[in-house]
Amino acid sequence: MSNTGSNKSFAEGLSEAARKVWAKHDHDANGWLPLWRHMADSGAVAGLLWDHWLPAQVRRLIAEALPEGEADARKLAVWLAATHDIGKATPAFACQVESLATAMHKAGLEMPVRERLTDRRLAPHGLAGLVLLQGWLIERYGWAKTTTLPFGIVAGGHHGVPPTSLDVKNLNDHPELLRTPSCAERWRDVQWEILDRCARVCDVEDRLVAWREAKLTQPAQVLLTGLVIVADWIASNSDLFPYFPDAANQSDEERVGAAWRGLDLPAPWRATEPVGEAADLFASRFALPAGARIRPVQEQAVRLAREMDVPGLMVIEAPMGEGKTEAALAVAEIFAARSGAGGCFVALPTMATGSAMFPRLLKWLRRLPGERRSVLLAHSKAALNDDYAELMRAGKRGMRAIEQDGERRRGERSTVLVAHRWLRGAKKGMLASFVTGTIDQLLFMGLKSRHLALRHLALAGKVVVIDEAHAYDAYMNSYLDRVLTWLGAYRVPVVVLSATLPAARRRELAEAYAGAKEGHESFAKLEAAEGYPLLTTVQPGGEPACEPVAASGRETEVLLERLGDDLDELRDRLAKELAEGGCALVVRNTVDRVLETAACLREEFGAENVTVAHARFIDLDRAAKDAGLLDRFGPPERSEGRRPVGRPHIVVASQVAEQSLDIDFDLLVSDLCPIDLLLQRMGRLHRHVRDDRPELLRTARCLVTGADWTATPIEPVKGSRAVYGSYALLRSAAVLEPYLTGSAPTGHAVRLPQDISPLVQRAYGAEPVGPDSWQEALARAREEHDLHRDKQHDKAQSFQLAEVARAGRSLLGWIEAGVGDADDSPRGRAQVRDGLDSVEVLVVQRQVDDSLVTMPWLDKDRGGLDLPVDTAPEPDLARIVASCGLRLPHHFSYPQVIDQTIEELEAGYIPAWQSKESPWLAGELLLVLDEEGRARLAGHDLYYTPDDGLKVTRAE
Repeated sequence: MSNTGSNKSFAEGLSEAARKVWAKHDHDANGWLPLWRHMADSGAVAGLLWDHWLPAQVRRLIAEALPEGEADARKLAVWLAATHDIGKATPAFACQVESLATAMHKAGLEMPVRERLTDRRLAPHGLAGLVLLQGWLIERYGWAKTTTLPFGIVAGGHHGVPPTSLDVKNLNDHPELLRTPSCAERWRDVQWEILDRCARVCDVEDRLVAWREAKLTQPAQVLLTGLVIVADWIASNSDLFPYFPDAANQSDEERVGAAWRGLDLPAPWRATEPVGEAADLFASRFALPAGARIRPVQEQAVRLAREMDVPGLMVIEAPMGEGKTEAALAVAEIFAARSGAGGCFVALPTMATGSAMFPRLLKWLRRLPGERRSVLLAHSKAALNDDYAELMRAGKRGMRAIEQDGERRRGERSTVLVAHRWLRGAKKGMLASFVTGTIDQLLFMGLKSRHLALRHLALAGKVVVIDEAHAYDAYMNSYLDRVLTWLGAYRVPVVVLSATLPAARRRELAEAYAGAKEGHESFAKLEAAEGYPLLTTVQPGGEPACEPVAASGRETEVLLERLGDDLDELRDRLAKELAEGGCALVVRNTVDRVLETAACLREEFGAENVTVAHARFIDLDRAAKDAGLLDRFGPPERSEGRRPVGRPHIVVASQVAEQSLDIDFDLLVSDLCPIDLLLQRMGRLHRHVRDDRPELLRTARCLVTGADWTATPIEPVKGSRAVYGSYALLRSAAVLEPYLTGSAPTGHAVRLPQDISPLVQRAYGAEPVGPDSWQEALARAREEHDLHRDKQHDKAQSFQLAEVARAGRSLLGWIEAGVGDADDSPRGRAQVRDGLDSVEVLVVQRQVDDSLVTMPWLDKDRGGLDLPVDTAPEPDLARIVASCGLRLPHHFSYPQVIDQTIEELEAGYIPAWQSKESPWLAGELLLVLDEEGRARLAGHDLYYTPDDGLKVTRAE
């Protein structure tokens, strides 16, 4: 083993009984694998993973607790992988296959038939392995029982759930599950013989004496467990490691070498710290426009990353459009070079923002030095993304054993970026080196769930970038803080980005990462930090520092004005403002208000001059909408010749216009919303330099509506209160009041970026704001807000991972009372987001003749295609249907409605689509619209058009 020697290096000298103990069985082919063979395979794979795949950042953390550092750490990893299945050398496991149990019986290892071992469930082989390793370490090497747990827990948890103390007690109360009483001594001798052989082959006999005093930290235990799971899964793949008797004569070199070449895992990122000026780094990594200069915040971020004693947390607060993402990637490269990180994960609020970020990540990766990289787009609809689909095709070669002479099959070659086939799926995907995805993928790290160690292993080896850090509520922030505590314990470099971060949240993020207690004096100063842009840094366990940065010189003054919440008033005002043409953005806080507004404006301006954008479109239509917005209202280099000129055009949008889309408008109308979101919306005003703005719109203006401005205090509309709560809206209105009345020092003008941070800090601070006549209502709203926040925080604790325990404390019961599997399904996301369960459907159309077709308006020859109902659609056709996913609105998520909704949708199941031959469609719910785009569902009438998306009304 240890990547050298022959098959005799492990099996030679083993007794006949030890050779007969089995680990794997293929019922169909009647193949099997001896336990010794799987042990040798697993240990060898672990050694290869350590040498060629595991990032240095991870290796160093494991090594810290061991007397001989990384040399010890590698030996420990190989030995733990080799011994992880020792629990299979027990009657509870071995009795499962009669023929193999009979062979063991003939060799002296007697056991009852399976039916007589009624308590087998008390002895899953992982738990049995933990108990056996404990006994062997105590007897052979004199370990204290408590010291054995942090080491043995790796075997105990290698199937995804570390056992609890009750599990251990229950098994110890049933020794017959570990050794048949009539020949217990014989069983013990064989178990010890196999473990002795593992120790000898792994060269750890002397190290096991030295490790008795080692106190493995919980982070090290988690990483070792994750590594053993990966090694076990690879070694259990029969395509890579074939079963006996066919493979009985393979040597270790032949067997392991062919498997490793066939797996062909891309190596981790081994970044080299870039030298030279920050401007040169940006020019080489990003496609900057001609004449573009690096921003001060980008230059300072690079300098601070280089000056930090060790990489840690960096919070970058800077205005919209200031290049925070590019700054984060530049810092990530420096941090990776200095920490030994093997990749990067960029977390964003939504699937839409994640998908928008993905091509930017790919462009950056293609400019990095180095060769092959594994890449993942991590959300539930990633396979429908064209960029990612192309990478999946590049990685389609997958896991195939290579001929034992080591030659690759003709036509196979490496690509620069690849979505490696083995590194896919809910549990393995995050192990890819470079990942873009939703914030959920990061928050799952704090959720007690099966195979959590794999997610920790995946993230512990990366630099983590968290974008739009202001966009999360108290429930999600509770998870994020716990995750940051673990990332700090792993010493994972983290870069947090926000344009509108409240000062209290800045402090909480830093405290969580550093593992500081709430209210620590050195962290309290972060709330008082002034300046914008602002950079905050803290090292794991260290003191924080803040550094203001000079503004880039990009300034916009936005004049604020109230507008009544009357559609006629809005229509007349827009007609006046757009008399010479121009592009206006109207942002509503609910989709119903979007549709109502659009209908009114079309009567005045014509349907061709009003565009709707919100989240209630099928996926393909949503993507086309986003592309269309960028084509017409994006940066000048993209929108030139396509931007409406000389005529008005109005985009009526929901919150989808706040993030990710680089769009530029002449005039903004916005519903009242929390101040940080309003500032994000204002960032869509006069975003780029243009010479063709109409004279009337040369000054950036924002008309704030969605409230009764005559009330005391002002009264936001019902839909806005339902989305954001009264307190955040009233605080926002209070800090805007001087600008809306013109009593601010700058009159009606909000200066961007100078006023961004002061407005955010006032709105989210504790100081009273607003007129005296508002204070009573604000106090009541604050009580409701605090109660809701506390409920969210308490609710988040239910399945949340505990904080990191002291060194030497084992992972026993680490995810006790967890949620099972965590995934990116709607139900999975609901575990780390506080809200109603959502229902997702695939939308198709039924013709008059009762046949089904794809939606008729789809472009690229995808529309109006006949869908078979007696057989599964061809893969390309099924992918088109899968691309027409739609998340139903809240009307269908309430407890009293959701069951009826699902029942009615399930009535439309097409049996032929539920087979394994149709992975795109199996298990999916179908929403079937008639030829007019209508349907009835759970007492509601649905109407869908490609222009307006889904409209829902209560059925008559």
